[in-house]
Amino acid sequence: MVHEWALAEAIADYVFKVAPNAKRVRVVVRLGELQAADEEVLKFALEEIMKSEGVECDVALKREDCVLKCRKCGHEWLLKEVGLEEEVREAIHFVPEVVHSYLKCPKCGSRDFEVIKGRGVWVEEVSWE
Repeated sequence: MVHEWALAEAIADYVFKVAPNAKRVRVVVRLGELQAADEEVLKFALEEIMKSEGVECDVALKREDCVLKCRKCGHEWLLKEVGLEEEVREAIHFVPEVVHSYLKCPKCGSRDFEVIKGRGVWVEEVSWE
């Protein structure tokens, strides 16, 4: 929950800069799967932070699948296609870069792959009144 609260604070800071005098905002946030953020907790935290500043907030969260690509053989695969233990998911949740320590290309076995999609959290849209 601490992780999501920190993300919510960063998003709120951005919204306050973009719409400093708004009383009502709508925020669309894209969540990369590799970030493994709990959507309910993030949404609740963002709404509460905004409410504490007198701003009503409508939050829309969009999940983006994590796509990985092997640099050796060019194979692409989805993170969700790989069965990960809960302990591994938790490690990746806090430090997404460790994904390279736990995974390898399902086609050739190489650990030399890149995350081409589904990394990070970003604000796609802010609208306000």
